[in-house]
Amino acid sequence: MATAAPCLTSGPSARLARMAAASRERGANQPPDNARFHTDLSHAFHELYADLPVRERQARALAWALERLPVYLFPEERLVGMVYHRGEPPTVANPLDYNPWACEETRRRLPDNEELVELRLVTPGAAPGHVTWHWDWILGRGVLGLLGDHRRALDAATGDRAGDFHRGVILRLEALLAWNRRHVAALRAALAEAGDDERPRLAMLADLCERVPAHPARSFHEAVQSFYFQYLGVMRENPHGGNGPGRLDYFLWPYLERDLEAGTMALDDARELVDELFVRLHERILDADGWVETIVVGGCHPDGSSAVNPLSHIMVESIMALGQSHPSVYLRMPADPPDGFVRLGVRYLLEGGNLGLILNDSAIIAAMQTGGMPAEDASMYTCGGCMEIGPQGMQSDLLYAAYHNVPKVVELALTGGECLRTGRRLAAVDLPPLAAHASFEDLYAVFAAELRRELEVLFRRVDLFGESMAAHRPAYLLSSMVGDCLARGLELQDGGARYPDYGFTPLGIPNAGDALYAVKGAVFDDGFCTGEELLAALRANFDGHEALRVRLRALPKYGQQHPEADAMTDRVLGEVCGIYQSYRNRWGGRAKPVIMTFVWAPEAGAALGATAYGDFAGKPIAQSLTPQSMAMTQGLTAAIASHTSLCLERVTGGASSMWDLDPQWASPETVEAVLRTFLRLGGHIFQGNMTDVARLLEARECPEDYPNLMVRVGGFSARFVTLGPALQDEIIHRYRHAG
Repeated sequence: MATAAPCLTSGPSARLARMAAASRERGANQPPDNARFHTDLSHAFHELYADLPVRERQARALAWALERLPVYLFPEERLVGMVYHRGEPPTVANPLDYNPWACEETRRRLPDNEELVELRLVTPGAAPGHVTWHWDWILGRGVLGLLGDHRRALDAATGDRAGDFHRGVILRLEALLAWNRRHVAALRAALAEAGDDERPRLAMLADLCERVPAHPARSFHEAVQSFYFQYLGVMRENPHGGNGPGRLDYFLWPYLERDLEAGTMALDDARELVDELFVRLHERILDADGWVETIVVGGCHPDGSSAVNPLSHIMVESIMALGQSHPSVYLRMPADPPDGFVRLGVRYLLEGGNLGLILNDSAIIAAMQTGGMPAEDASMYTCGGCMEIGPQGMQSDLLYAAYHNVPKVVELALTGGECLRTGRRLAAVDLPPLAAHASFEDLYAVFAAELRRELEVLFRRVDLFGESMAAHRPAYLLSSMVGDCLARGLELQDGGARYPDYGFTPLGIPNAGDALYAVKGAVFDDGFCTGEELLAALRANFDGHEALRVRLRALPKYGQQHPEADAMTDRVLGEVCGIYQSYRNRWGGRAKPVIMTFVWAPEAGAALGATAYGDFAGKPIAQSLTPQSMAMTQGLTAAIASHTSLCLERVTGGASSMWDLDPQWASPETVEAVLRTFLRLGGHIFQGNMTDVARLLEARECPEDYPNLMVRVGGFSARFVTLGPALQDEIIHRYRHAG
């Protein structure tokens, strides 16, 4: 398979420039489709199908609403279809909402959860999404092929659950085809009224949409249209940020390769279609930067060989040239990656407007195997949205469901259960304070036990939300393209997915490691303060204890290649991952640590009192598994070496890191050397900002002058001026490496 970079004659065409301008205008002034869809859904559920059994009622109501989605035809388009997720908010309640039941059951069955939420140890609820699916099945077999599979399975079904599932899938797939037929009818009607200059394009589109997605795709254009149309349908059924295309280049490349060999398409034509697809994906959710839908290009085949192809390059070039925030495009670096692909990744990091992110195949696949996943499935990993790692089309959609504030557990272990910010004490347990411990190991055992207790509450809560999703929001269309749902006759949250795993984010592991190491040194090893003295300083936020604060800050930290400090953070990471690994949900699925900080660095830090490593209360926590800014005093290479000294193979959901670089120092040669070092040492996920701090300060003072300045937040890229003050400050004050 070809791996060379494509030779293109130009960037986006004049047609694409016109389309992009019109698309931005439509996206900024979206019609009230979302409100209309919910009105249709409510009408069908509460009126049209009110007398049916609940499963059929759910399936028919959403299928009825899907069939009635608006049909849009736009000038000059070569791809057909659009749904809008913004515009006017819904005015009626969603009858498929799973939250009320799940929240009530959480209150009833997990009384400890409310306390953990109030102390800001965990997020409330559980976020769905962050999943990919096997849309390539529709490319290969068509919707009619999937319908045939489920009709045969329905005929052979022996239980009500399987029968309900297959009937639900059939209704949703038929609704997708009905919506497609309405597009064909609109195109034929437009063709009948069109002038000579428009007739060839409209006739081509009508023929295209009559073919796909109903039938297998035969060309690259058909494959892109088939992907795009089913994608709109799935995202209307499951409108959750984090659901994404996944390995778009991987599944589309065979169609383009055949067209190139046959001489029916040139690379510039392919670039034109990719540009249009990306423009259309952006229009749906314009400026909703946190609604992340990710495409992951490159990577490897199941046999480990490189899957990098010309389309991988085209997609990166496209998103760089378009200058828009959606979709997110990330690069998977296979083992021994092609030099041209590495250089493309470096250029993307430097010139891509802080959109770039690099994933390391060798390290990530090894970690997934540690979690029990066969190499063949692990090799198909992708990110649905932010940076959560899961195999394409095999995963239930609670892969990035909640966070847990790990350094807050350290605080409670030190204070005996007292929140330093509020003075509240944990009611659920009685923890001994720091002064009661004769040794550091006694203290650590209390920390580890409380960590396990809190995480198990969180895991059980998300299991309740998954149970509610299966009961109240069956995702039949999505499940038709998730591995093993067909064979098991079950929806993806009802035990159908091959990997019914949940993902959670343990925040602030570097902060927790530094805090525990500081306590060990200050109180138990060097003894330059007592437990009572340290707690008094923490409760006073170091007011009157400046000398002690200076000594605590001077202690070694994770990130300085200090073996013992790094080992303490690794111990905390191992503790967290061991608890995750030991849990099994109601379907036998695993809990996966997905280590990224998203927007929560200021929020999690605001919940903390003064810390044992010498920070005042309320300081933002570290990004993911990146050392704290105060710790990166020995340079970037040392910080990366400390980071990769951790046992990252235990992080089965992906271990991200953030390396913001001074743009005056970050030459292509330097960044390539840094990136290759990171990959060689076994880092998982490399990202960072390349924007000068002075420019960020200017943007904060004069936001009207910087409306499109993008920054890497911590799981996605966003317009800097749209972020809240706390997030802006966190990004401005991150450590900028400069040699």
